Amino acid sequence: MVSSGALKSKPIIDAFLKVRREEFFLENMKNLSYIDSAFPIGYGQTISQPSTIAAMLELLDAKPNQKVLEVGAGSGYVLALLSEIVGKNGRVIGIERVPELAKRANHTLKNLGYKNIDVVLSDGSKGLKNEAPFDRILVSAACPKVPDELIKQLAPGGRIVAPVGSRWMQQMQVIEKDLQENTKSFFAPGYFVFVPLVCD
Repeated sequence: MVSSGALKSKPIIDAFLKVRREEFFLENMKNLSYIDSAFPIGYGQTISQPSTIAAMLELLDAKPNQKVLEVGAGSGYVLALLSEIVGKNGRVIGIERVPELAKRANHTLKNLGYKNIDVVLSDGSKGLKNEAPFDRILVSAACPKVPDELIKQLAPGGRIVAPVGSRWMQQMQVIEKDLQENTKSFFAPGYFVFVPLVCD
């Protein structure tokens, strides 16, 4: 992924080298874990392909000691990558709406020794008011627009990355909030296909 240009930043490269993707796969698919493709994790959800995750994390530009929210935590793989990037003094929270996936992700992450990650069972479109504000918010599910509640919960100086578009094709939208809480956004080049963000 480095040679293809998907990975550029050393902290993100180091995170990919450290986190074992196979730990987040279904048992009968672990041998496929290093193929650059998305795979099912059950309940109609997928673990995204590494090159897509790399593109999102490069745009997110998370820093050490930050508090990061991921909407659509799934297997917990991206949470582990984010934990490595923000470090032990940072905090990572994932929202997952499928109870079985939230439970499995929590179990996997605890077994791997991550102490700064929590997976919460909730509607990701509403964010987590009681934990806001967040320095970074990553939406790992397709949405027609970034939910207003997530923008409200973004800290001044923060950034959101989300795949925005139709059900079948999205572009990565980056929303930045300045220190006066004004927002601006842009769409990064490239197209992606994510499972949809489901709201209660």
